[in-house]
Amino acid sequence: MSALLAPENLPFAVSLALLGLLVIVQAVGLGHFFPDPDFDIDGADGDLDLGDGLASLLGFGQVPLMVWLASMLACFGLLGLSLQNLFAGIFGSPFPAPAASGAALLVAIPANSAFTRLLGRVWPKDETTAIPIDGLLGRRGTIAVGRASRGNPARATVHDIHGQLHNVMVEPHEDQTSFGEGDEVLLVRREGEIFYALDGQGPIRLLN
Repeated sequence: MSALLAPENLPFAVSLALLGLLVIVQAVGLGHFFPDPDFDIDGADGDLDLGDGLASLLGFGQVPLMVWLASMLACFGLLGLSLQNLFAGIFGSPFPAPAASGAALLVAIPANSAFTRLLGRVWPKDETTAIPIDGLLGRRGTIAVGRASRGNPARATVHDIHGQLHNVMVEPHEDQTSFGEGDEVLLVRREGEIFYALDGQGPIRLLN
């Protein structure tokens, strides 16, 4: 412990202490106070600009920011202590803290980038459940508010393929038909923001 807290090792001890603090923050559920920014590494016309290239080189965007930061702290702290032991073995004493920190950064940055890139290959990616509005066609819904007749749409609720609830405006497809609250409808076509529906008790069929 005394060697860890020696002046020449202080930057690495602080780094490992911050790593422990991050672990505690995540463990007690406070990580949501530190949202991960989105990193877009696609430049215009598919080319990377200087900032995007640097972010890609450092491994930003491969894993969540908190994971990247924890990995960087671990690489800097552990590699720094290892380098100090190596320097002490070769030169008889460890390097001063500033010189050792610079050397540790030169090793930690590429090591962290390589590690986060490898980790990013297996890290779960966020998958969107967004669907195009026409993805609701062929789905059954329920009239929630109002009475739907031709020229007089009512609000209906429809679940998409992911189970998410959508509110849409619905009119009957057939002129003489109307739907009241609680009626089940089948969305068969769309014009603008209005969906046209048949009786939801019938078979599924779409109309052009």
